Amino acid sequence: MEFSHIPVLKEETIDALQIIPDGIYVDATAGGGGHSAEILKHLSEKGRLILIDQDPDAIMTVNERFKGNENVTICQGNFADMKILVNQQGIEKVNGILMDIGVSSRQLDTPERGFSFHSDAPLDMRMSQTGTSAEDLVNNLPYEELVKIISRYGEEKFAKPITRAIIREREKQPIKTTVQLAEIIKSAVPSYKKREGHPARQTFQALRIAVNGELDRLSEGLSAGFSLLDKGGVMAVITFHSLEDRIVKKYMAKQCEGCICPKDFPVCVCGKTPKGELVVRKAVQASAEELEKNPRSRSARLRAIKKI
Repeated sequence: MEFSHIPVLKEETIDALQIIPDGIYVDATAGGGGHSAEILKHLSEKGRLILIDQDPDAIMTVNERFKGNENVTICQGNFADMKILVNQQGIEKVNGILMDIGVSSRQLDTPERGFSFHSDAPLDMRMSQTGTSAEDLVNNLPYEELVKIISRYGEEKFAKPITRAIIREREKQPIKTTVQLAEIIKSAVPSYKKREGHPARQTFQALRIAVNGELDRLSEGLSAGFSLLDKGGVMAVITFHSLEDRIVKKYMAKQCEGCICPKDFPVCVCGKTPKGELVVRKAVQASAEELEKNPRSRSARLRAIKKI
């Protein structure tokens, strides 16, 4: 099985991780193993790499790709549970963690997974291929909840008319396919919205985030990852939209925060000291060269923090 996923910000990520050859590293979103393969190039025979992914297709792919490699351990699960998964391997601390958040190229380009509005397919969007699907949400959630999801997770200003159109249609017949939903969204927005790009993009993003609980899992994953890091260890996180990036930026800033006493206090009484320091001050973005080779890297942002 080919799991096509070009590793985004590959060189920048490797630089940020500051890899120790004999260290222990976690690729918490293994995907097709692109980033994992780069990390392995920097590890010695004593180094170790743990791969985690919730997608059964990704697990099948990396099992085949790294078959026979004694440095590699592969675990199926969500990155939010990485601490549990890593501890189960008899490991308490690691030297570095990579989290590449969001949907993979393979998932987008496999029509039957239902992530894309470009192909007619079942309205699915489940990264783990289990649980509640986008079809379930679209056909069963009340108006207020659908509006909230589309507005918050998609940052879609036409969330209300889109939701009204969805409810009108589902009262006639169930909404079962990606194209069916995309056409409903098109019918609900003004003409100028259609000239700004596909009008279904933000709604599809919102439903995908809701189906997979992505923002909650991201917050949990950041906490789990940082707690796993040994002193001097680095956690690098790649995001692809502003909601994720804001969560990562805020979390890392909090870990770097020191004394919070009022400025007029002569001495610190809170005792709070920074737990981490930023490896890169500003989010790293794709170079012009990478953008030319991989347009999907346009929205990628890399942030990294070192535990101190």
